[in-house]
Amino acid sequence: MDQQGISLPPLAMPGAVTSFYAYEGGAARNAVLAALALQLAGGDAEAPVLVIDWDLEAPALHRYFAVPADEPFAGLPVSLHASEPASQPDTGPASAHLAGLPAAHAAADDAGDAARPGLLEFFEACRARLRNTAGRGEELADRVIDGVGWQAYLERADGRRPLYLLRAGRFDGSYAERAGRLDYPALFDACPALFRRFAARLAQHFGHVLVATAAGRSAAVSVCSTLVPDRLVGLFTPAPGSIEGIEGVLRRAIDYRCTHEDEQRPLLLYPLACSADGARSDPHARWRRGEARHGVPGYQPRFEALLRASYGWSRVNLDSWFDETQLALADALSTAGPAGDRRALARHAALLAEWLAPVSPPWQSLAEVRLRAAVAQARTLGGDDEIGSPQVAEQLARLGELCRRERRRDEARACFEECLVLRERLLGDDHAATRQGRAALAAVLLDSGAVQEARRHYDLLVQACARKAGAQAAETLTARSQLARVLAALGEGERALALHEQVVSTCERALGAEHLVTLDCLEDLAHSLVQQRELERARIVLERVLDARRQRQGGEHADTLRCGHRLALLLGETGELGNARRMLESVLRARERHDGLDAAGTLSAREALAEILAAQGDLAAVRSIQESLARTRERHLGAGHPETLNMQLRLASTLGQQGEAEAARRLREQVAELRQHLREVEGAPASGGAQDDAVQAQMLERMRAQAGASAAGLLPDSEETTPPSQPAADGVAARGQHAHAASREHAETRHAADNLGHKLTQLQNLIDSSSPGEARALADSLRTSVLRPSAAHPLRRRGAAMIKQVYLQEGDKDALLSFTQDEVSLLEGALIEAARDNPMAMR
Repeated sequence: MDQQGISLPPLAMPGAVTSFYAYEGGAARNAVLAALALQLAGGDAEAPVLVIDWDLEAPALHRYFAVPADEPFAGLPVSLHASEPASQPDTGPASAHLAGLPAAHAAADDAGDAARPGLLEFFEACRARLRNTAGRGEELADRVIDGVGWQAYLERADGRRPLYLLRAGRFDGSYAERAGRLDYPALFDACPALFRRFAARLAQHFGHVLVATAAGRSAAVSVCSTLVPDRLVGLFTPAPGSIEGIEGVLRRAIDYRCTHEDEQRPLLLYPLACSADGARSDPHARWRRGEARHGVPGYQPRFEALLRASYGWSRVNLDSWFDETQLALADALSTAGPAGDRRALARHAALLAEWLAPVSPPWQSLAEVRLRAAVAQARTLGGDDEIGSPQVAEQLARLGELCRRERRRDEARACFEECLVLRERLLGDDHAATRQGRAALAAVLLDSGAVQEARRHYDLLVQACARKAGAQAAETLTARSQLARVLAALGEGERALALHEQVVSTCERALGAEHLVTLDCLEDLAHSLVQQRELERARIVLERVLDARRQRQGGEHADTLRCGHRLALLLGETGELGNARRMLESVLRARERHDGLDAAGTLSAREALAEILAAQGDLAAVRSIQESLARTRERHLGAGHPETLNMQLRLASTLGQQGEAEAARRLREQVAELRQHLREVEGAPASGGAQDDAVQAQMLERMRAQAGASAAGLLPDSEETTPPSQPAADGVAARGQHAHAASREHAETRHAADNLGHKLTQLQNLIDSSSPGEARALADSLRTSVLRPSAAHPLRRRGAAMIKQVYLQEGDKDALLSFTQDEVSLLEGALIEAARDNPMAMR
């Protein structure tokens, strides 16, 4: 072939290959691909972009880059055989691409289209050269690709952008027949590395290679989805089989790559929802979210489950992705051909590019994608400056705050720590931005249980604030109030309360009794009072704060709702279940309206409401809430997160109380296995610094898949759990024995409660008298009693708080973590054993 090909220098870093697949095929796939290509190649694109029409049975991608006859690409280095005659329009299988496109677009082919070679001719040349080329593996593939000269098959696709096209082929009279004869399996057998090396070669010269994949299931689809891409954009519609098609393609691709050593490369799926009018076609989100009443799962939870299972990554939440990327087919159909409206999908393409350009996974929110991009850009602008830049510190602070809101505390801590180091180095310890960064880090440390480290930072913060802002400044008083909270968490109750009272007095004198900082400090005081078991005093303080917040900030302000939530918890602990329930229901309704169903505050309110409902005996409502919370925790925090596991244990406890002993046992065993593997992962030596969270999540998820059914009430039936019926003659005696056992159990429970209360008083005395050794021994011996399901709720709360206080005082983080993970489970094993020994207790 004597064409003069396009010559492009290799890039410093290889680009990415992205395949676009739709089970039904059609215009939407091409429209999205073309719009994204224009977006990626526009502006100040650092690398050229290539689009490939690999849908040889229905080629149409070239139409999206067609140029009117009066606007030729003059002077561009395109490779054409100008002497070849034009062909008649093809009426064979290649014309299938016209479905769904305007008739004007179908008439857009000209003589030039028939003369331009493309992908089909490239592989025909490869097939011929393979017969006469020696070698094997990647060496053979490279020789063939270089010998054919892949550059000669490219053409310039846009006169203003560095955008190139590899069309499906030369549309002459023999195109359809030649496309049908292309034997992908034979090419693969002759040189298994050919397709992979071809994609890698293109990625060396283009920042993005976008591939339009054939529809349905075929050898061509397998090549484009398994051997070629780094990412796979899967377009799906409400049509039956659409999602199944994408699921099958992804699973086969990942299975192949996992089982073939030469193909073990990452492949990331981006599911793209397409409907007639985009999100407006699904106003009630039934297609997206599903309808539990009718057994409709919804595409979002379905794809979240697919991604978790495929990648072993448990924290998958596609809320932001589907919020931003739903495609309207009407817009897609208006973009093809010279007369197409390129602006129709411009915004959609710009959003896709924000995820795809930096290779951000779809479960990262758009806000996080943008923040990570801003951090990367700030680092790039900083260049080789070892000191760093204020811009990097600022973006890290924003990213850390986002991670903190999403309860990803380890990531938040890492961001805040780096931010603080940069600000200390650039601005000094006393600068306002440094103080702000230290306050953010200290708060995350306190929430994470790193109380000693939090204390150190709050000490430094109080000193810096006093030096620069003054002892009575709002910033200083806030820092001192937080320091008092830390002291209370460390068991220094008297010092904490004394500092709290001093801070509140200063706030009232310097700022006013209803100043927001004063209210914040009063709320901190109430928190410490609860820890010290001064519940009545804590209630008085919280009621005062709640009234003031309602007047100053409004009844549904976030601070007001948080205060109401805390007061409701306190009411529940003191036995006022009705008032606690009403207050929590009000808080929950407001949270759902303002923050959303899956926001952290909403989930916390729902979880607290479940506890109150459980205390009232409404187990059906409790189970419904716990099943929902277990699924949501898994999506947001991951399957192995302690909060997810604890919620599943609570659900197991509820299942047991409802008489579903076998289901409860299975779920507890599943959680126990997850915890065991989590401990093994944590105990394994890390390759560098922090434990790799992705590896940990992958291990946990694979284990979870092996463990069986989920916690959502879908546990499989196995062995018979109902005991065989007693003979009729034994019925009366059995009932009498059960009644006697119930009476005896009641007396024993009352005695156990009295005994537990006495021992907790002893433990409190040991804590107050600074006897750490004796306190630790007694705390360890009380763990089982405190976590027993029969323990009264106030006693359980009180005992758990004191045991954690003992562990904190000793700095035993392992014991604290173990107790925290086990605290809410209420020893389901003991519950189930009691149910088996006394079936009447479960009725």
